[in-house]
Amino acid sequence: MKRSRINDLLDEGEDMIRSFGFVLPPFANWTPDAFAAKKDDAAHVISSRCGWDVTDYGAGRYDEMGLFLFTLRNGRLADLQRGGGMCYAEKLLISKQDQLSPMHTHVIKAEDIINRGGATLIIELYGSDDAGNFAENRGGTVWCDGIRKEYGPGDKLALAPGESITLMPGDWHAFWGESGDVLIGEVSTVNDDETDNIFRQPIGRFSNIEEDTDPKRLLVSDYDKWLS
Repeated sequence: MKRSRINDLLDEGEDMIRSFGFVLPPFANWTPDAFAAKKDDAAHVISSRCGWDVTDYGAGRYDEMGLFLFTLRNGRLADLQRGGGMCYAEKLLISKQDQLSPMHTHVIKAEDIINRGGATLIIELYGSDDAGNFAENRGGTVWCDGIRKEYGPGDKLALAPGESITLMPGDWHAFWGESGDVLIGEVSTVNDDETDNIFRQPIGRFSNIEEDTDPKRLLVSDYDKWLS
């Protein structure tokens, strides 16, 4: 993706988030220079990969397959492993109309995916085989706002604004907006986007960025390069 396109998407995403009454934390507004000046005080923001994330999954077709994200808070894997402390994470996402977030699952993370507003969010579901791999002939069980639902392989659940689904490790899922863009909330256990996204197809998690202009904001994938 070109950096200029990412800058434009950041403007669009911020506008949509504000339109639903969400106010982001102060570090959302830091320029790259401000981030660099504050990097010592912001060590946890940086190490936990809180902040902006715009991905086309390395495929270069953002409008067809992509996702816009902001991680507000993220805990520590060590706390999760010992069963106490900051074991949680929270994100806001934007899934545009017919924009696929491709089929994947997680090894560690359990998550609630919440339609915070906009259009309908479609979740496509498959189960896992005994080794945890994608199984095109298996379903499973999820919880939708506390209500148990059995799903068959390839079932698609439609979430209206205010509705949610709880996904556990091994629940393979893809999602997209139907008839419009969707603002999504994600509440989960500790999030690790570098190692805990297992895709059905061999794709990347982050964008390959063409630096055709200066960044307006740093993405989480920029931190190692720009703040080291």
